[in-house]
Amino acid sequence: MKLLFLTLLLFSSFSFGQVAQLNILVDNWHLAATNADLQKYSQIMSAKFVFLGTAPGERWDKNAFLNFSKPYFDKGKAWDFKPSKRYWEFNSDSTIAWFDENLDTWMRGCRGSGILQKENNSWKISYYNLSVLIENEKIGPFIQLRDQK
Repeated sequence: MKLLFLTLLLFSSFSFGQVAQLNILVDNWHLAATNADLQKYSQIMSAKFVFLGTAPGERWDKNAFLNFSKPYFDKGKAWDFKPSKRYWEFNSDSTIAWFDENLDTWMRGCRGSGILQKENNSWKISYYNLSVLIENEKIGPFIQLRDQK
């Protein structure tokens, strides 16, 4: 019984520390965008990073996304995403983590989801998907707006 308790305690401490570390990493990624620090922003991404934006054609690999983003960063203001809740899950050996987060943005309520991978003992964001939240009862007018030419 003591061994089980100690194992659970150790695992929960490990998980809590891991989550705290990853929260700081993702917060710093968002902060780098807020501060228009493209170098720091891009360093947190893996080489195989993919970003899915809110518009239908927005699926970028890292280079394409950084090329899209650079003019915003060059102006000294990119985007300011403020997370309010974030939920984490891990694979069995804690080398892959995925999350979803609620965001306050200029588009109002959004949700981001992402995947991080551990590379050489360092976590990198390899995938991020940004979506705009809309209530089910408001979807009809939204569809009509989307269908306008």
